[in-house]
Amino acid sequence: MRTIDVKEITALVERLCMQANYHLPCDVRASFVRGREQEQSPLGREIFDEMLRNCDLAAQNEVPICQDTGFAVIFAEIGQDVHLAGGAFEDAVNEGVRRGYENGYLRKSIVSDPLRRVNTDDNTPAMLNTRIVPGDKVKIIVAPKGGGSENMSAMKMFTPAASRETIIDWIAETVVKAGSNPCPPVILGVGLGGTADKAAYLAKAALLRPVDQVNPDPFYAEMEQAIVDKVNASGVGPQGLGGTVTALSCAIEPYPTHIASLPCALSIGCHVTRHAEGIL
Repeated sequence: MRTIDVKEITALVERLCMQANYHLPCDVRASFVRGREQEQSPLGREIFDEMLRNCDLAAQNEVPICQDTGFAVIFAEIGQDVHLAGGAFEDAVNEGVRRGYENGYLRKSIVSDPLRRVNTDDNTPAMLNTRIVPGDKVKIIVAPKGGGSENMSAMKMFTPAASRETIIDWIAETVVKAGSNPCPPVILGVGLGGTADKAAYLAKAALLRPVDQVNPDPFYAEMEQAIVDKVNASGVGPQGLGGTVTALSCAIEPYPTHIASLPCALSIGCHVTRHAEGIL
């Protein structure tokens, strides 16, 4: 059994909140370069150039890549051989978010009640997803999620008779209908199977997959590419101003489900699909 003081959790979350908002993952930046090469619209290529300059300036000056520093979405994997001492894990995470957003000069966007809309003034609480895994380490991923892209999330309960093509069409139609709202070119996360809430979790987690990695199952790898191709054929383009690159990648996470069910969730990541991870 390994003991970790929750103060270490707080310090790690604080650091990752700032890192994720200042430094775009290398694989996402590389997808901008590829996207610019593929984009046929002159305006679209200019937008890609601006996207590249923006993320590089943010990293060099350690300022947010985007003014919407988002929900503090956090994925935590806690080893079953870890003993957390000194306080509650969730409290430690939220304290890390509070410090990260305050000390990192990150915009605080969370309201304490969905209808009364009073800002919490520290971007808490975190949207925390926790798993218990083998081992004696704690892995934390902070994935800030902007409101514009999150608002374009969608969920559909298909019947088991739904075809692969029907699901591809629904995902592509949803992305095209979103237009410029999620700040394309987008990264798509799809959760397929499980229950409605499981599919939504899988869709959000799918956004963490490196954009240059395809699904290890050829069946789903082909489906991911078909979705990207269909979305890119729409002409929405970078920032919704027309072009041939609307989606940078798609990641599908399938999961076993009930014989009577086929839930599908779509989480759209904007072009700055941010995340940073650390291990204690």
